[in-house]
Amino acid sequence: MKSSQKLRRAIDSLYAGGQSTAEAYLPLVLECLRVNDVGQAKRLQSHMDRHYFTPGDTFLHNRLLHLYARFGKISDARNLFDKMPQRDIISWNTVLSVYAKSGSVENLRALFDQMPSRDSVSYNTVIAGLVGRGFSSQALEVFLRMNRDGFEPTEYTLVSALNACSRLSDLRKGKQIHGRVYAGCLGRNVFVSNALIDMYAKCGDIYRARWLFDRTDNKNVVSWNSLIAGYLKNGQPKKCIDLFQEMQVAGFKPDDVTVSNVLGGYFQSGLVEEASKVFSMIKKKDKVSWTTMIVGYVQNGKEEDALNLFSKMLAEGVKPDGFTFSSVISSCARLAYLCNGQVVHGKAILLGVDNDLLVSSALVDMYCKCGITKDASVVFDMMPSQNVVSWNAMIRGYAQNGQDLEALALYEKLLQEKLKPDNITFVAVLSACNHAGLIEEGRGYFDSISKRHAVVPTLDHYACMINLLGRSGCMREAMDLIKNMPHEPNSLIWSTLLSVCAMKDDIEHAEMAAKRLFELEPLNAGPYIMLSNMYATRGRWEDVASVRSLMKSKNVKKFAAYSWIEIDNEVHKFVAEDATHPQTEIIYEGLSILIKKLQEAGFMPDTKLVLHNVVEEEKFASICYHSEKLALAFGLIKKPHGTTPIRIMKNIRVCGDCHQFMKLVSRIIGRSIILRDSNRFHHFVEGSCSCKDYW
Repeated sequence: MKSSQKLRRAIDSLYAGGQSTAEAYLPLVLECLRVNDVGQAKRLQSHMDRHYFTPGDTFLHNRLLHLYARFGKISDARNLFDKMPQRDIISWNTVLSVYAKSGSVENLRALFDQMPSRDSVSYNTVIAGLVGRGFSSQALEVFLRMNRDGFEPTEYTLVSALNACSRLSDLRKGKQIHGRVYAGCLGRNVFVSNALIDMYAKCGDIYRARWLFDRTDNKNVVSWNSLIAGYLKNGQPKKCIDLFQEMQVAGFKPDDVTVSNVLGGYFQSGLVEEASKVFSMIKKKDKVSWTTMIVGYVQNGKEEDALNLFSKMLAEGVKPDGFTFSSVISSCARLAYLCNGQVVHGKAILLGVDNDLLVSSALVDMYCKCGITKDASVVFDMMPSQNVVSWNAMIRGYAQNGQDLEALALYEKLLQEKLKPDNITFVAVLSACNHAGLIEEGRGYFDSISKRHAVVPTLDHYACMINLLGRSGCMREAMDLIKNMPHEPNSLIWSTLLSVCAMKDDIEHAEMAAKRLFELEPLNAGPYIMLSNMYATRGRWEDVASVRSLMKSKNVKKFAAYSWIEIDNEVHKFVAEDATHPQTEIIYEGLSILIKKLQEAGFMPDTKLVLHNVVEEEKFASICYHSEKLALAFGLIKKPHGTTPIRIMKNIRVCGDCHQFMKLVSRIIGRSIILRDSNRFHHFVEGSCSCKDYW
């Protein structure tokens, strides 16, 4: 017969016999403890209560309390505690441990304050409980109270107090506790040593952390993990990887925490393949390692790899959390993979994490970056709680999609909700003014950053204003803003100015901006190409040749312009004059028919935008087969009768001819087109664009 059955029958017999004694209860209580049977323990307590049994000491009741505490039975423990005719320090400490484990901080503090007397266990329990629930400041207050009450801190006290300093990044208090470690001769305790290494690393003193690590004789895996994580946190990924290799040479077996940090080190160093190799060697991959890989891929521009790995994670039966989902959704947003994003959204709903703040904010951003602000707004409105990140995603999304007034209205609502806007909010608001050409409103919002919100405008904010002023024809004011701003102009400022000059055909200021960019970012092809194009529009072919020669001498590589379109969950990429697609002939035939229809309606390709010294026929062929036009033709071939918009993405800015082309197609074919370029969204509907041609 099983022990649990014997126990139940013994207690049944107890009930059949009526009143009992301490001698009868004791073995049954101890057996309940041995087999971890809370149900039978509660029956025993009920029998004691029914027969008004009063034990001679606290031992029996403390054993029952201990069992309830072990299984987190808060109400049962408190109920028994309140009924106990006498309590000792063990009784109080046991209930304290129940509250500490359950995270009931308010009850934990209240009970601690009610105690008639305390010991070091009482203090350790409360300090550890507070730290574990994120109340690190309160934990340090209790630690000071412990010292004032004359209790000598144990290694458990010191570890908890040091963890509190780590979480608060409070190096000063951490050093004070370090002094207590030496005063108490606990410096050789490995748990204390590990806590010290972790504290110094998390507080930014990585050199002291290394010094302590090197002097720790009895290192364990946690010692290595603490310093490896410290190097990663302090932006020294190479040392993180080097220490990982030292750890293996020293004969220590890495655990999941080690691997997660080392993967982060490889990704911070841009060593994606090495990270993949380490990941492939993990026999039992947990949620943390999968998530670390997915996040690493996203951070290194490997969004498609992140999506593929997420699919494998699900196939392996590993349940993703909110952080995993938010990273995957961000990948869909960057790639504008709407179908994939919708599938991931569905998975999040199935797993019950769609209302997670991180996930919801990522979904808002994803739908906005796929041009579906209506769906983004639905997600935003359904969020149980919103923070400034979610508000920013929605405001920025409206601005990028040409709904500038909606963006500004939402910003005003944010202020009404008494939320504090951050730097990203201001960028989104100024971008909305920029896209709508609202120069006076833009000036007002820019001034409010410092005057109303007491924030120093950043270079991002100045770049937005330079863009707005320059595009509005206030180039002198834009130049004055650059001269008088409190920051040293960086590449963002000069590239913004160069872009405005290209639009306004201001060669004088363009040359000045380009010269600064050649110094700041000598290997960035963008400024060279932009200046070269401006020379080409003027027919200054010698200057064009001079810029190209400069690029060649500096070994500056041009990046490929391409567009992509998602059809039936499959992504198709195109470059200009592409001949690699399996359906190239059909695509070019369809595009030729489309061009002919537009020409009949009066459209002529703007060959002036072909910035090469070639004959007119070559210019015509070049501009007609830009990547976005090929993507559009393919989309119309595959979905000729659809009612949903054709959705196209481009990695650089759309040219003026293609912009005009898309407008006419939306009117003549009667099909809406959404084009996302590197700058913003263009919603083409019935011959008009959401950018109001202010692009």
